[in-house]
Amino acid sequence: MSNSTNLVNLTDKAIDQVKNIFSQEDKGPEYGLRLGVVGGGCSGLSYKIDFDTKREKDNVLDFNGVKVYIDLKSSIYLKGVTLDFKDGLNGKGFVFINPNAANTCGCGESFSV
Repeated sequence: MSNSTNLVNLTDKAIDQVKNIFSQEDKGPEYGLRLGVVGGGCSGLSYKIDFDTKREKDNVLDFNGVKVYIDLKSSIYLKGVTLDFKDGLNGKGFVFINPNAANTCGCGESFSV
């Protein structure tokens, strides 16, 4: 298990929202939140977020009972990232705050390093 303070962080609002969504899904206790990075998007890399089970060699983090799974390749790009949840007038949804991103697109869903 990795130390969550060294890899990614989740805000209290993000944790609460994940728990809320998870309670509405028909998933078993082996499921957690998978965070990842894939090639694509207007800036080169895109964030990926989904419910999934643990895979071999995943980093496994725990935030107040919310298990977070991150594959080794994505861990390189997600180190230092904070996942937040915004619900204001300008939209609603999960937001990745990445202090390592050299460029981000206008929608905030892709980045480059």
